[in-house]
Amino acid sequence: MIHSNPLRGPADVADWVAEGPVQFGTHEVAHDDGGPGSGGDGTSALVLSGSLDAEEYGDHAHWTLWCPEKLPDHVRISWEFLPLEEPGLAMVFFAAAGHRGEDLFSPALAPRTGFYPQYHSGDMDALHVSYFRHKYASERAFRTCNLRKSAGFELVAQGADPLPPAGDADGFYRMEVIKDGPRVAFSINQLLLFEWADPAGAPLRGGYFGIRQMAPLRAAYRNLSITQLQPWRPVTAHTKP
Repeated sequence: MIHSNPLRGPADVADWVAEGPVQFGTHEVAHDDGGPGSGGDGTSALVLSGSLDAEEYGDHAHWTLWCPEKLPDHVRISWEFLPLEEPGLAMVFFAAAGHRGEDLFSPALAPRTGFYPQYHSGDMDALHVSYFRHKYASERAFRTCNLRKSAGFELVAQGADPLPPAGDADGFYRMEVIKDGPRVAFSINQLLLFEWADPAGAPLRGGYFGIRQMAPLRAAYRNLSITQLQPWRPVTAHTKP
């Protein structure tokens, strides 16, 4: 285990780095609220939302929240997610670092305030998965989860998103990202939604993990777990089992 956080409430992310107008709360979980992701245990979960009005502040109402621990490559990242109020969109960043190898929080990098272009076309590199893409009518009409590589905002993989509207969610959903050298995979409740191998000669390696939402989404999170994997290698005619 590299990192584990129960995400039971705001105290569990007191040392995380907030960029933008994030608001923290607590969701009390009933014993029968486990849903398809996992069994309910009668505990609480962290609620994240925006503190600014989405209509008034537009793209400046969104935010990003970073885990302060730098992660190595070859990791499995899993967490539980429950949408509470929509519209909105959820996203995670991983393998995030400065474009020239700087630490993500280096003062050499430009300040970030939650404004999206700072993350996909600025001076940082990252991979990010967007899911529960319910912000705009076009996203709700044809629901996908997307993998993008930045800097550059390159859409590199896409899959169907099985998450229902917030009103139909019957419990937490288990989300999982695999970052294993050039290989990236994303699944929900053990259903593989996409898998991609970066053809670049030097794929992104280790870096930081972060949670992002587009306002006015309110969502609950719990049970973040990050574990080490054995390095991935492609199967060839010369690969021994």
